[in-house]
Amino acid sequence: MKHLIFCSLLISVFNSAFSQSSVQNQIIFHESLKQQTVITGAEQTGKYFPLIEGKTIAVVCNQTSIIGQSHLIDTLLAMGMKLKCVFAPEHGFRGEAGAGETIKDAKDKRTGLPVVSLYGNKKKPTAQDLAGVQTVIFDIQDVGARFYTYISTMTYVMEACAEHKIQLLILDRPNPNGHYVDGPVLKKGFESFVGLHPVPIVHGMTVGEYAHMLNGEGWLSNKLQCNLKVITCRNYDHQTEYNLPVRPSPNLPNMSSIYLYPSLCLFEGTPLSIGRGTEFPFQVVGFPGFKDGDLEFTPVTIDGVVKNPPYENRKCKGIDLRAFGEEYMKNFRGIYLYWLTGLYEAFPDKEKFFTPFFNKLAGTDELMKQIKNKMPEEDIRQSWQKELSQFKKIRSKYLLYDDFE
Repeated sequence: MKHLIFCSLLISVFNSAFSQSSVQNQIIFHESLKQQTVITGAEQTGKYFPLIEGKTIAVVCNQTSIIGQSHLIDTLLAMGMKLKCVFAPEHGFRGEAGAGETIKDAKDKRTGLPVVSLYGNKKKPTAQDLAGVQTVIFDIQDVGARFYTYISTMTYVMEACAEHKIQLLILDRPNPNGHYVDGPVLKKGFESFVGLHPVPIVHGMTVGEYAHMLNGEGWLSNKLQCNLKVITCRNYDHQTEYNLPVRPSPNLPNMSSIYLYPSLCLFEGTPLSIGRGTEFPFQVVGFPGFKDGDLEFTPVTIDGVVKNPPYENRKCKGIDLRAFGEEYMKNFRGIYLYWLTGLYEAFPDKEKFFTPFFNKLAGTDELMKQIKNKMPEEDIRQSWQKELSQFKKIRSKYLLYDDFE
């Protein structure tokens, strides 16, 4: 319970008048991120329009694929580009499907383009899907966590392009959590769609950098090599603060949720609520009967966002992390373990705290064992360091932007 007492005290102090000195022995602060105007890959049309003009193309995109106020698809059509189809990842082409909700093949009502699902009966484009396609464009905003499924979609698209000798053009976007690397590295045997590669929970790379790593490390199936071209961002490095102009998925509505996501998503492998079905998803954690929370909330189904959330229509009590997420977590630069260890201690039925999905999210069963054995948070963090150091050496070979260290 001491962990929750600390967390509640820390958040209460923060929400009233946060004092760094009052908790200086418990937390690590870093220099603030740089504020600068970033120009995304998609916005630099002069660099890639000549590469696709006259070619038949397919596009992997969603609601984040924008150029100013225009969607990438609308811009390409307006410029007379030849589009065969749109490939839709989790949450759909327009970002209107809830987490885990199956996406079906369809026709886009606004453009008439065929929409081919990569989050339903298949995760990988087929030869038929790619027939006649000369270039595939990938333009999706990532948030930098291993279990955020868009890098898994990109992996399968890279494999399909390699198999059919089609160029993949990535329009890079900043990683809002690209200013640190942390968490356990995924171990062999724990691969799934929420983690395909031996990387930590927070990998600190843009999708363009990550794609180069997949090629360079031979991590595509059968060590395939994708013909890859990345249009890099301008005015961006791994010390840049980037506020997303469009929510990247229905349950990540603001920067607070995005900074908290790498830490709170682990609770998806437990019975607890992280606010799905409320106005503040990924900004609270709790359950019915929790005695030490400071916020009451009742999850409900929200069309286009979430269906049947945990504890639907039941009053929960939890830890309010809304202000804490945006103002503190971006400078903490790490997986925050105190909520996980503290809420395990507070949960009444510990035998039901961890579901099998937890180990897929963690990428290992070691974290579960460490929490069950009441290992101190700093010892858990220390247990990651050797493999994190090894990963950072791999990562450094593929960076396209100046690093944070």
